[in-house]
Amino acid sequence: MSLTGSTFLYTLVALSVVAVALPLVLWSRIRGPRVLRGAARVLMLMFAQGTAVALVFVVVNNADNLYDDWSDLLGTSDHVRQAADLGADGTGGLALSELPRVRQHFTQAGGGVRVTQLKGRVSGVDAEVYVWLPPQYDEPAYAHHRFPVVELLPGYPGSPKSWFGSLHAPAQLAPQMRGGRVAPFILVAPRTTLLPGVDTGCANVPGTVNADTWLSVDVPKMVMDNFRTQPAPRGWAVAGYSAGAHCAVKLAVAHPDRYRAAVSLSGYNDPRGERDSLAAQDPALRRATDPYLMLARATVPPPVALYLSGQPHDGYEAALALQREAKAPTAVHVVYVPKSAGGHTMALWRPQVVPAFRWLTTQMDQHRIAPGAATPRAPSTAGSRREALASGTASRAAAGRKR
Repeated sequence: MSLTGSTFLYTLVALSVVAVALPLVLWSRIRGPRVLRGAARVLMLMFAQGTAVALVFVVVNNADNLYDDWSDLLGTSDHVRQAADLGADGTGGLALSELPRVRQHFTQAGGGVRVTQLKGRVSGVDAEVYVWLPPQYDEPAYAHHRFPVVELLPGYPGSPKSWFGSLHAPAQLAPQMRGGRVAPFILVAPRTTLLPGVDTGCANVPGTVNADTWLSVDVPKMVMDNFRTQPAPRGWAVAGYSAGAHCAVKLAVAHPDRYRAAVSLSGYNDPRGERDSLAAQDPALRRATDPYLMLARATVPPPVALYLSGQPHDGYEAALALQREAKAPTAVHVVYVPKSAGGHTMALWRPQVVPAFRWLTTQMDQHRIAPGAATPRAPSTAGSRREALASGTASRAAAGRKR
């Protein structure tokens, strides 16, 4: 029975009702020696508590998309077939343009989202990838149009479906795309939990996992081979929240030839921001995958744009550090989110989706997507107030703090 399926949820609801009814009906009717009566009552109480805890867990898990299936929850899932040493650029010296085309079969996953099981030819990772196409994709006027792409990364633990479920990205962005305020991006959400009980940090670790190559080579090639996409890096961006935010910035800074921009919601720089991070376990790898240190030692600043949002002690300070270290052509836009907006949850990140994608639209020069396409309108004063949660800039916040 699926961990996230409706059948399992309804079964738990029914068991919870039974668990409450049993003591009410049988408590005084139990017969036999005192020890047996006591044991039976304790078992009924334990059954009631167990079903209640399980029900709460499933509801929270379904709301936040923490674990996709039983193997994720129990720490038994392993999606790594092999993990060869692929070198500094993560390609193993392969000419990616000469690799054969990747042909994938997709099935519907609901809500206009389709899913495929991808066998990563370069990374050695085998896992699912979810794809959502914008409203314009199948319209005759766009039959020959190539679309920009955003890879979406969840936190840890987390499911790639969280962007389509808990964050409601398609529901929020589709009207914006139809109105011309957000470019018609193709949304791609690959699995990032590749090893049992550990966050890969989106890093390549020879002999263990090639998560970087999975996300920045295998997944993009598959998408470009199966859909009408713009070429990299001009039409490609990556976005994430929490651990996925760290990965998004790290990937963009490391591979400006593959990504033009990155969005980080409540991210961190040091991989130790996630206690289960594989990248944090080795000092050299930890330094090599810290975006702040990557920018600090870059001989040529990467031509990427970064959108970084955070609260005090939850992404904001890390964002300011990157902003201070960045040198042109690297561009960093910091968004201050007040503590009153909520904690490190989906409720905090959900209202930031639209502002972040509006920023991507203009930053990636996607506001003219086709002849006659609408140009994004500047938000009205009222709209700006409504979006204050995710539109306050770092400079304004810093000035407020000085006062």
